[in-house]
Amino acid sequence: MQSNTQQQIPNSKFLIPYCLHLADTTLILSHRNSEWCGHGPILEQDIALTNIALDLLGQARNFYQYAAMLMGVEFDEDKLAYLREPNEFKNHLIAEHPNSDWAVTILRQFYFSCYQYYFYSELKNSNDEQLAAIATKALKEVTYHLRWSTEWVVRLGDGTEESNTKMQNAVEFLKDYVIEFFVMSDYETELLKDAVSIDVKAIQGKWQQKVNDVFEEATLNFVPSPNSRFGGKDGEHSEHLVSLLEEMQSLQRTYPNSVW
Repeated sequence: MQSNTQQQIPNSKFLIPYCLHLADTTLILSHRNSEWCGHGPILEQDIALTNIALDLLGQARNFYQYAAMLMGVEFDEDKLAYLREPNEFKNHLIAEHPNSDWAVTILRQFYFSCYQYYFYSELKNSNDEQLAAIATKALKEVTYHLRWSTEWVVRLGDGTEESNTKMQNAVEFLKDYVIEFFVMSDYETELLKDAVSIDVKAIQGKWQQKVNDVFEEATLNFVPSPNSRFGGKDGEHSEHLVSLLEEMQSLQRTYPNSVW
């Protein structure tokens, strides 16, 4: 581990924001999914989505711990999660968007799990051993997330007229946020030169094909957006993240350094 850390120090200028981006997205989506705990349509699926939230939280912890190690002894995973301002977060915008209804939650999870599946499939080959190890473990979890969310997209899309309408509305609702998955940030581009990050543009075709195949089975129509929204990777967020962080960070900010 020590030799790997020394190897990555020259890249820390770009590796730290990359780790924070990966951690922030999974943390914020984990929080959104956790808001369904006790409110899911049926108990079994309530538990399933809560478990997915816990998996995402575990991924966030791994990336935060690595970022903190690179940043120095004054940082740890709790400070990175609970003591940063909204403009310091680098999550995808789709993760911070409110849950709305079950259809939006399911489709968001499907989009993201599909992205993560192809993303981690490539990141496990990273020249950074720590990133590769995190991706390898996470891929096993994401494989289940993708299967679970796919089943729900098909169930709702090819279900009743009402459920189909709700899913198609969800497609419309989220259409502006999916292309951000495939827009490279500066730190991703720099790390790609050393085969540390991956080229997210290169997995867009696989993602789109999977979405198209599932949508065909679900009798849904994919809606491309002429007004896609970007900026989350560079700290440009909506008011939704501000209110989410106010809630999520309230205990740590009110009682600093609290422990169980």
